[in-house]
Amino acid sequence: MGISLGLVGLGMFGSMFIELFMKHPDVERLAICDVRKDRLEHYAKKYDIAETYSSLDEICQSDIEALAIFTQHWLHGPHVLKALKEGKHVLSAVPMAYSIDECISIVNMVKETGLIYMMGETSYFRPESIFCRKKAEKGEFGEFIQCRAEYFHDVGEYPHGLWRVLINRWGDLWSLDKTGDPPMWYPSHSICFPVSVMKAHMVEVSALGYIYPNDDFFRVDTIYRNPFCNETALFKMSNGAVAIISEFRRIGGIEVERVSGIYGTEGSFESNLAGAVWADKRGKGILKPEELKEWQLREPLPESLRPYVNVGHEGAEAYIVHEFVDSVNSNRLPRINAWEAARYCIPGFIAHQSALSGGRWFKIPDLGEPPAYRK
Repeated sequence: MGISLGLVGLGMFGSMFIELFMKHPDVERLAICDVRKDRLEHYAKKYDIAETYSSLDEICQSDIEALAIFTQHWLHGPHVLKALKEGKHVLSAVPMAYSIDECISIVNMVKETGLIYMMGETSYFRPESIFCRKKAEKGEFGEFIQCRAEYFHDVGEYPHGLWRVLINRWGDLWSLDKTGDPPMWYPSHSICFPVSVMKAHMVEVSALGYIYPNDDFFRVDTIYRNPFCNETALFKMSNGAVAIISEFRRIGGIEVERVSGIYGTEGSFESNLAGAVWADKRGKGILKPEELKEWQLREPLPESLRPYVNVGHEGAEAYIVHEFVDSVNSNRLPRINAWEAARYCIPGFIAHQSALSGGRWFKIPDLGEPPAYRK
């Protein structure tokens, strides 16, 4: 027996998931929701979807079991909490929330209700991420020493530059005081790598920020009061290793979400624009893209979603859809659950505090492990 699911938010990213949910064999009923009537009508017609809703309030009053929330990133926290309060299982785009308090509230709500929450972190299902987790599970890294990961996304006015992304997300409410989100408030694409591979969390951080001369996007007179276009953080991990995370929003020619290096006492992994390398004490070898892809393809996925493994964040979107649908349908804890998601997001808020203080070390609160059982 399948589930009923509503997709909330049909913007550039959210609309990419309609077909994936439609193709999943365990989604028996799919509804779509958007506050913009033109979008709602367009996608209802394109995909022949009869059940539509014009607001989160409206779809929350329906008998739909689960919601996939792809609204504006600063609204994820309140939207997720509302859906959970209304008894819905929830998948949300990243980040989990835009404050530590919202992250804590989501974890507490999941704990109290027994409902499923999952964050749709694309980096978790990228080929290199899966490859490194499998190596770690076999002990081939030995003891972890260091991880380097980064998310580079320039603000330039090219089609997917942050100027255009923000203008689209704010819509009629757009104004120049809405620019300048702290880079470390959107850290899950990069923090996912060390946390998921090492199975460890971040305990302390020292970070620094870079100020671009005469910056018109990152300014202290915006709602975020953030002067930094780029932030780099040094994290102490709970297993004794170190993680170096870079979140750059002004960078020439490179847009990536990647783990550039994981180093252990027995084996190491490196990647860059030219490719990837695995090295251990027996030698080293270049990893071809198709070889890394093979590791990803070993992840479980319904046959109906197999045609999508080469699109959408290197195929990660299809795996996100399956992980969430299967979690709800099987009543199991998703791998990117509320506790895991908090470990991808909370360290970034603390890192930004450190950068504002000139690099002072800060302790990072941790919300612990998920319960071993579900209601």
